[in-house]
Amino acid sequence: MPTRRTVFATVASGLLLAACASAPRGAGQPPIVFVHGNGDSASIWQTTLWRFESNGWPRERLHAIDLPYPLARDDDGKAQPGRSSTAEHMAFLKAEVDKVLRATGAPQVVLVANSRGGYAVRNYIQNGGGDKTVSHAVLGGTPNHGVWAIKGFREANEFAGTGPFLSALNAPKNAAGDEVAGPVKWMTLRSDNNDKFAQPDGVWIGARGTPTNVGFDGPALKGAHNVVLPRVDHRETSFSPAAFDAMHRFITGQAPRTLAITAQTPVVLNGKVTGLGVSPTDPASGNETNNLPVPGAQLTVYATDPATGERLGAAVHSKTVGADGLWGPFTAQPGVAHEFVISAPGYATTHIYRSPFPRGSELIHLRAERIAAADRSAKSIVTFTRPRGYFDAARDTMSFDGKALPGVPPAGAGVSSSKLLSTQDGTRLVAAEFNGEKLAGRTWPAADNHVAILELTY
Repeated sequence: MPTRRTVFATVASGLLLAACASAPRGAGQPPIVFVHGNGDSASIWQTTLWRFESNGWPRERLHAIDLPYPLARDDDGKAQPGRSSTAEHMAFLKAEVDKVLRATGAPQVVLVANSRGGYAVRNYIQNGGGDKTVSHAVLGGTPNHGVWAIKGFREANEFAGTGPFLSALNAPKNAAGDEVAGPVKWMTLRSDNNDKFAQPDGVWIGARGTPTNVGFDGPALKGAHNVVLPRVDHRETSFSPAAFDAMHRFITGQAPRTLAITAQTPVVLNGKVTGLGVSPTDPASGNETNNLPVPGAQLTVYATDPATGERLGAAVHSKTVGADGLWGPFTAQPGVAHEFVISAPGYATTHIYRSPFPRGSELIHLRAERIAAADRSAKSIVTFTRPRGYFDAARDTMSFDGKALPGVPPAGAGVSSSKLLSTQDGTRLVAAEFNGEKLAGRTWPAADNHVAILELTY
């Protein structure tokens, strides 16, 4: 990996330096476009948007995009069903930025990206005209020097640090050897050592004991303002309160008024029902992530008892999803937990349990699931998932059905979901907790093609 004379800030000094960055010109808050990572969706930015709103940002100036096919190709230069290339990713971002500029009348946008989303941001600014339309770029956990940097190993993949895509992005832009160029202002956010995709050992890419030739500092870029956030995981580089604090200071030059998410009423919720495609590498699985709507899906919402997961009466909302995939709007009662039930041909009946929503959002995307062949012998299947971060047994206080989380290693933040395969007949409570957020759901019979998901918000 090329030598980089990058100065890494500690959190305190990094945020102090960020506060000195000049705020975008013009009155009011600039529009921000949020770009998700590999396999994710716009919904992952839900809490970040809430924090910006809680600090006075108008909702109409916060735009989170959904890449239809969010997974990268195995070989960037070869078409692959259900996957997107770096060129397609950049073109999609460019079209969205143009749309936001037209809608807002603003001269420029701020781009905030997580992980793979940062590749599209860098490609757009360097090769797609974004140097004129972007004022600030924030990259959280983007593997800017690759997930691996091994000569001759999968170099056609966009995550290869020695491959043509990243080599071109990282080529020096000036005599100082900077990897980014103005007039855009750049900031990277990285973990000190807990990002699964910035590890010197290949444990998280299935190659334990093999050097990746990428260090903990892999997301940093020479010429950018590089901030280190202690002990955050790969996703928390973008979605944690500390990440929001750094973003706000960098964009505005000021500390946020609050890191909390302030309550708002009415709590109006909406989002898309999305599904799964067929994996080109494993057609039998049928579980390749995409962000396409599932027209004709039936969505039903129930208020639930936060202690037992039991439904509190009849459905409070029901809708057959149209071509746009939208299942709302639905006005939720503040402080009330909910069960979202998706029924769609070709999918398991999916029961998603969520804790109370403090504010409204149009990013409550709900994914219909399928039962994996390996799980069909279970009496019931319950998944505990944390979309905006990973589970770290050495760092977090958590439990699932009263026990340690199945499948979560004793150290390291590399797993964001845990699956309970029950051998018991009947329906019962399954509770989960993560750092104070509590969820309660019910088991459902897998034999009748039902699955349950306990989904954390924070």
